[in-house]
Amino acid sequence: MRITKEIKIGLAGVVALALLVIGINYFKGVNLFQSTASYYIKFTDINGLAKSSPIFADGYRVGVVSDINYDYANAGNVVVRIDVDPSLRIPKGSTAELTSDFLGAVRMSLLLANNPREKQIPGDTINGSVNAGLMGKAANMVPQLEQMLPKLDSILIALNTLLNNPTIPATLQNVESLTASLNANSRQLESLMKNEVPQLTSKLNEIGDNFAVISANLKEIDYATTMNKVDATLANVKSITDKLEQNDNTVGLLLNDPTLYNNLTETTANAANLLEDLQRHPKRYVHFSIFGKKDKTNELK
Repeated sequence: MRITKEIKIGLAGVVALALLVIGINYFKGVNLFQSTASYYIKFTDINGLAKSSPIFADGYRVGVVSDINYDYANAGNVVVRIDVDPSLRIPKGSTAELTSDFLGAVRMSLLLANNPREKQIPGDTINGSVNAGLMGKAANMVPQLEQMLPKLDSILIALNTLLNNPTIPATLQNVESLTASLNANSRQLESLMKNEVPQLTSKLNEIGDNFAVISANLKEIDYATTMNKVDATLANVKSITDKLEQNDNTVGLLLNDPTLYNNLTETTANAANLLEDLQRHPKRYVHFSIFGKKDKTNELK
């Protein structure tokens, strides 16, 4: 059989089409030459899930979404068929979860249950849910942000009024001056700590050494002997005091006998009168004569 040019072109087109299909499925994650196990997952909302979306289990890619069917008769009922590696064991009680990233891409993750005895059979239906993630949380925060906007507006107005207050620059200038003063005080304190404190510490150490010497000297004092001497001195003082209170001695008589005191007082008074008379009539007691001594009898006359 002769192969014509048209047949060659047709065969080349078929091969190119087959390679194109294989390449497209390969980039979609579908391996046409590998067997797969199909499961069905039921959702109420697929959140924009598309065919050929990857399927992950514990963060590892295990399959792709092969088909999506929407039940037009029953709203909120979407069935997704997934093709996964037949070696994957899906325990009973496992679920599927849809999550969205910041770019809007949706991925499906299989949440495998801890059930080593029972497993899902290919063709079984698994329950699915949607995890809003950060985007969902942000969407839930929108109403709260809307309620906060009037308050933020009021806060901005109050802040603007505060910033336009003419006292703010003066306050800032005072704060700057206070900061400069604090810096100067800090430098002075630092200088004091470097210069004065070591000297003070040295003096305190010297005083401490002196106290130590004094303490050592105090330890060497014989307190018992000293106290005995003090007691003896006090006894002598008491003996003298007792003698002063008695009349059998000169000092006691001087302090206790009023007669001696009266005699001394009288003698003192006589001596004072004599001195006064001497000042008034000195000629009575002192006699001077150029021509000789006069008769004392005639003078008295």
